[in-house]
Amino acid sequence: MKRILLTTVALSLLVTVQAQQKKLTQQQIFGGLPSLTKQMPMVNGWSDDNHYIEIDLQDRKRYAVDVKTGSKTPYTSTARNTSDVPVAVKEGEKNLTLSPDGKYVAFTYNNDLYAREIATGKEIRYTTDATDVIYNGWSSWVYYEEILGRATNYKAFWWSPDSKKLAFMRFDDTKVPMFPINGSTGQHGYTEKTRYPKAGDPNPEIKIGFVPVAGGKVTWAAFNEKDDQYFGTPYWSFDGSNLMVQWMNRGQDNLKFYAVDPNTGLKKEIYDEKQSSWVDLDFGGRITYLEDKKHYILRSDRTGWAHFYLYTLDGKLLNPLTSGKWQVTNLVQVDEKNKVVYFNARKEASTQTDFYRVDYSGKNLKRLSFGDYTHQVSISPNSSYFITTYSNVTTPPKRALLDHKGKLIKELGDSKADDFANYRFGKTEMIKIPTADGYQLPAVITYPTDFNENTKYPVVMSIYGGPDAGNVTNTWKGTGNQWWANEGVIQISVDHRASGQFGKAGVALMHRNLGKWEIEDYSTAALWLKAKPWVDNKKLLITGHSYGGYMTCLALTKAADVFDFGYAGAPVTSWELYDSHYTERFMDTPQENPEGYKNGSVLTYVNNYKGLLRIMHGDMDDNVHMQNTIQLVDKLQDANKHFELMIYPGGRHGWGGTKSPHDRAERFRFYYQNLLNKPVPEDLLK
Repeated sequence: MKRILLTTVALSLLVTVQAQQKKLTQQQIFGGLPSLTKQMPMVNGWSDDNHYIEIDLQDRKRYAVDVKTGSKTPYTSTARNTSDVPVAVKEGEKNLTLSPDGKYVAFTYNNDLYAREIATGKEIRYTTDATDVIYNGWSSWVYYEEILGRATNYKAFWWSPDSKKLAFMRFDDTKVPMFPINGSTGQHGYTEKTRYPKAGDPNPEIKIGFVPVAGGKVTWAAFNEKDDQYFGTPYWSFDGSNLMVQWMNRGQDNLKFYAVDPNTGLKKEIYDEKQSSWVDLDFGGRITYLEDKKHYILRSDRTGWAHFYLYTLDGKLLNPLTSGKWQVTNLVQVDEKNKVVYFNARKEASTQTDFYRVDYSGKNLKRLSFGDYTHQVSISPNSSYFITTYSNVTTPPKRALLDHKGKLIKELGDSKADDFANYRFGKTEMIKIPTADGYQLPAVITYPTDFNENTKYPVVMSIYGGPDAGNVTNTWKGTGNQWWANEGVIQISVDHRASGQFGKAGVALMHRNLGKWEIEDYSTAALWLKAKPWVDNKKLLITGHSYGGYMTCLALTKAADVFDFGYAGAPVTSWELYDSHYTERFMDTPQENPEGYKNGSVLTYVNNYKGLLRIMHGDMDDNVHMQNTIQLVDKLQDANKHFELMIYPGGRHGWGGTKSPHDRAERFRFYYQNLLNKPVPEDLLK
């Protein structure tokens, strides 16, 4: 009797508390009004080992803050710190880059490489053979997108540390097929002619050259540009005595490092790695040279898990720095005086990032961060202190100062709103979904506000799905998910076995069969959800963009018995339509793996299609060509299947600007009509 009475009292109190709480408004969710969080002062690096830089919220000025006393003094960057960013002298100069000594600025112009002496304005031209298919210091499209990285903005030249030389790549796209991208503006339209190698096509031919800053003859590295090969981001040694060049075969299962002498072009092999699946070329974080000019630290996933290794400069392995069934993510800093390496890793849980230190010997590994949080750290120049900004799915970002041993010095900030407890909102939690063969798939789920297990809710599953590209993290998700929580929609994101959550060992399962494990694991998650009494098992929508668009289209075809609705952006629909380097890394060429390409194609499963799919694509997408969507549309029409299509004129791989309100309103319409069966509130369509 007493237990029943207590339970009744507890329920009564809960109802009273909920009645006093309020939901987040539309303006708080979408309009930037104060909500569950407040702003913290921004930390903008360190001025020295005992002072971090903070941007004040009121006056927006920068201050150097003493780590011991907390006292603040105005901080002004020196001209050298700001580097007096150079501006172009004439239109068409691209990627202006100062030399380390600040005396020259290098750039490309009409696909040739130049520099300008800052003091005199004298222009130096290093190359003269550029054409519409030959580029010096300006990368070919596939290198920009897949190898050097979008952050380079096509830049493919690198100053030596002593400012005496420039290294650069020369690209010859002569044999690379041209893909036309048609613009529809004006009376006659126009065509962009992009050299884009699709799977199995010829790639650009590459040469690596060196020029003295004053100009003169180019010295070419001793590689044969006619070989079918790739070159990754190169790394200058600290003293500029050699350039570390990453070389990879077309099959992408053999990576070699060569030390190249910039004076002669002669090369010496110092590292050779082979994997049965593939080896990744990263965007510049694989090697860290040490200032002692004797060692470098290498990041490799050759054991099935990404770890750090200490090598001598001539390529001799001294010892692993880390090991085990967990992943390092990035090297943060090296304390060479004390022979300590500081780095981030996903060790405590694959869904969170922590901060660690380890000795050069690989011993004395220690976690320096704390709790069940994901940490983002900024370390002082001499490694005495670090600042962490940390959160998880239930804790808004906080900030703390710690010493190099992981001892908490003081809390620096908390973004949790003062009236946080006055709101009721959809709760978010980390969960794991079991597969039949023993995997525990990580997922993050947001439940509807006022969730009731006796009510059936529709589900939105947001995914990406690419290899080693998981998006399930134990971090604060903000308030963007709260509109749908208020409307009674379950929101979930799931990572499959090859998402990186299970190391390279898991990712390698995708070799030669893109689409297989992703859709199998997403189907497992969908069926797990549909078995819950609180899920409407006829209203599960999957959505994603790019690779996520591919997954969405595959879900509504190959897995059409599981998924009810799909909202797909810029999907790859068949892998022979995508670029050579990305596709062949996982699938090999279409000639080598015809069955894999067939089994991974959305077009193969069009006859299975049911439910309702909305496809969106920019008509000038130069990454995933609209050709992908057109071929899927053609097949769907021939099979007399009902679907929806939205084209964004002028849109690239994404679209924004004046198209954004329409894009957003269309998603609202689709969700309300198909998941909630009610009209969209008018305010959302403005």
